[in-house]
Amino acid sequence: MSNLRPVLLIALLFLGYLLWVEWQKDYGPRPEPMPAAADAAGQALPEVPSGGDLPQAAAASSTPDAGDLPAPPPVAGTPTEAGVATTTPTRRLVTVTTDVLVLEIDPVGATVVTSRLLDYPVNLEQPDVKVELLSQGPGRYHVAQSGLLSNQESPNHTTPWSVAGDEHVLADGQDRLELPFTWTGADGLRVTRTFVFERGEYDVAVDLVVNNDGQSAWTGSRYLQLQKAGPGDDDGAGFNNPERYSFDGVGFYNPEDKLEKVDFDDAADEPYQSTTDQGWLAMIQHYFFSAWVPAAGEANAYSTQVYAPGGRPRVIARAVSPQHTVQPGQSHTFSDILYVGPKNQDHLADIAPGLELTVNYGIFTVLSKPLFWALSKIHDVVGNWGWSIVLLTVLIKLGFFKLTEAQYRSMARMRKLQPRIEKLKERYGDDRQAMSQAMMKMYKEEKVNPLGGCLPILVQIPIFIALYWVLLESVELRQAPFILWIDNLSVRDPYFILPLLNAAFMFATQRLTPMVGMDPLQKKMMQAMPLVFSVMFAFFPAGLVLYWATNAGLSLAQQWYITRKIAGES
Repeated sequence: MSNLRPVLLIALLFLGYLLWVEWQKDYGPRPEPMPAAADAAGQALPEVPSGGDLPQAAAASSTPDAGDLPAPPPVAGTPTEAGVATTTPTRRLVTVTTDVLVLEIDPVGATVVTSRLLDYPVNLEQPDVKVELLSQGPGRYHVAQSGLLSNQESPNHTTPWSVAGDEHVLADGQDRLELPFTWTGADGLRVTRTFVFERGEYDVAVDLVVNNDGQSAWTGSRYLQLQKAGPGDDDGAGFNNPERYSFDGVGFYNPEDKLEKVDFDDAADEPYQSTTDQGWLAMIQHYFFSAWVPAAGEANAYSTQVYAPGGRPRVIARAVSPQHTVQPGQSHTFSDILYVGPKNQDHLADIAPGLELTVNYGIFTVLSKPLFWALSKIHDVVGNWGWSIVLLTVLIKLGFFKLTEAQYRSMARMRKLQPRIEKLKERYGDDRQAMSQAMMKMYKEEKVNPLGGCLPILVQIPIFIALYWVLLESVELRQAPFILWIDNLSVRDPYFILPLLNAAFMFATQRLTPMVGMDPLQKKMMQAMPLVFSVMFAFFPAGLVLYWATNAGLSLAQQWYITRKIAGES
């Protein structure tokens, strides 16, 4: 069998899958609009959690109800019944600037409403325009909220807090910045929420201290939630756009089930619920994510809720702690972490167990993780992600050297037998059965297995797909330069040089590959495949094409050497 046939068949199946995904996204059945969560009277519930979110084992006999909490005050620029307003919020915001982050915090609720990642421009053409992960923009609403939940007077994410100053900067030589927000109730309850920023870090410690200066005990819970508008129909257009295949939705982690992913559409049909003392919640997208990580050791109740204030519905991912009672003269501290940043695999596991699983390798994680580890170790030495891809490809080829050697030897022997096969075709003409029997007899005499080239290819397929996901999902390769004309491995080659180089390798490989037993039409189709795949690869990220072209070049060199060696044998 021709070596090229299984390769092209696999590639065609892969291309067919991509086209099917594209078709489904553009022309497939649309999901029903996400309904707003409703109470027994049919009215939309507010976005503040209810007492039903509390872990049952820790809930007090009298649980707070969402109806006891104030509704969110109106803000200019938020969705309205008529649709999404186009104005921006006019409320005063507090800005915090570190060496890697710019956050804007709304004193109403002490809610983090915007975040800009200073080391990650949206594109290289506009380096001053940074990725904005949290946002109040129309259609991109994504904020991090928290508060207290109690039958007694307590602040939640709709309550005004006090803070000193509107601008706070982590100065040069300063490694830590603390920003406290305070709230004082009429009955003596005093609450301080302190955001702690550290140099070079995307995780922000959030300490909520409840001081009871009153005369009676206070009982309540702390809740954390991320609120985000669902994706629109036009998000991530283009079948060759990696964002189409990267997970965009809610993630919950617990030690037993690991990362559980909830699509935005599924959140309305099947609300998520679980309780764990070592978990976290996240809003995940391609390359970046936000997450709330509660302190370990205390059971939090995790859930989803769909909230539709008008315009595009929003999904809320929430964690609610057990109730705590604070006696007069005492205090209690809730310590949590807010992460807003990239999927940097070197550091995520140090922040919380399982946080590195936000990198979506899917079912190929068991292969993709060691491949990324090897890729990053090579990068530590060479300092260039492009050369790291090339060297990793070389190592993979060396690892499969014996398998591919057997494959190419089988192909070389097939090529050497081709003149004899042509004579058999002349002898038997249209008698295909007699022709097949004569060919099988010849293969047996010459000890040639026509299927010998298939097994090595099948073994390598999982490695190729796993590496594909590594190159697709790793933020470390986002906007990474290679050499000369390639200044960004995560977008297409601007001059299509790599796709053309890959096409040249494929054409040369085809010349060395015997096409025994093919009819003329099939042979012409096979000959056209290098051109077809060159057009397809022209619009894929350069890092993927670099891997494919390097692999094709190494395969060509190995096949040429073995073919010449077999041809010289008597």
